[in-house]
Amino acid sequence: MTRVSRTKGVTVSKDGLPSWLDPVVRAVETIEPLQLSRFLPPANGAGRQSAVLVLFGEGERGPELLLMERASSLRSHAGQPSFPGGALDPEDGDPKGDGPLRAALREAEEETGLDPSGVQLFGVLPKLYIPVSGFVVTPVLGWWREPTPVGVVDPNETARVFTVPVADLTDPDNRATTVHPSGHRGPAFLVESALVWGFTAGIIDRILHYAGWERPWDREKQVPLDWRA
Repeated sequence: MTRVSRTKGVTVSKDGLPSWLDPVVRAVETIEPLQLSRFLPPANGAGRQSAVLVLFGEGERGPELLLMERASSLRSHAGQPSFPGGALDPEDGDPKGDGPLRAALREAEEETGLDPSGVQLFGVLPKLYIPVSGFVVTPVLGWWREPTPVGVVDPNETARVFTVPVADLTDPDNRATTVHPSGHRGPAFLVESALVWGFTAGIIDRILHYAGWERPWDREKQVPLDWRA
């Protein structure tokens, strides 16, 4: 079945957002690239342009984030929980303009089935780099103003789609530090029967921190990763 894109006219607006998002809006306006990650896009312009949708909604337990689990058969980041997103297509437009906005919404629609017309984009974080896959990623933040049903659209791409209450992400009992055999350490969240780590966990961790939502947690609590991670 051919899916009709509904992401033509994309805008960024802070009008009418719920008040609980105010700390996130303020953080997005002031945060610097190195406050998000030490991995920044190569100066020579290398890397594949991509975008992810950091989508805030409001569920039965208050504010929540939309996540998905990538299919185990994918070449990049197989089996990992992540934000919806992917590489820019030519029809998305200028990577330095609103191309990442269109890509974030298009990929979210393709991967989770959400209706982009119910999403209000309200901010864009600085571009970051994922060395292991060579992606230059623009995190696009949105408010799920009019939620629509979501789920797996293509099992070859997505294993499951789920939401996580922000209250669970800030719960110290659900936080840990992942340790890769290479020695790299990073934040992680044990939520919804999933281990959220890597790039996605890093973005969530920084948003919680700069929005003032972070609660003290045990950074010595470790979760080991294997070489396939």
